[in-house]
Amino acid sequence: MGRFRRNVFEDYDEEFSKDENFNIAYRKVKRIKGFYSHLRIYIIVNAIIIITNLNRDIFGKDIIYNGLTDWHTYSTAFYWGIALLIHAFSVFGPDVFFTKDWEQKKIQKFMEKEAQNTNKWE
Repeated sequence: MGRFRRNVFEDYDEEFSKDENFNIAYRKVKRIKGFYSHLRIYIIVNAIIIITNLNRDIFGKDIIYNGLTDWHTYSTAFYWGIALLIHAFSVFGPDVFFTKDWEQKKIQKFMEKEAQNTNKWE
């Protein structure tokens, strides 16, 4: 556990340990932070891969433009990008399609349907 997290945990342990809203928010922030760390590493590593494929001779002065059209230059970024999209959907996705409003509308719809079915035989 990091020093900052440990200090926050120790300072607010008694106050927020029983507050479920704080725990949910803390886990959500932690997941968002993990996604942005993943995105940052993705950008840095793939930039290094693309640059090194363009200039394969590190001490050379010529840039090889054939590297721009080679599949292996972008294959890591492509497959890792798919994994990054899955990670993004796992962090942000459920709220995009299934929001609280959607849940309330569906509950209301099922309740109305059930009320119609019970009134049907009366």
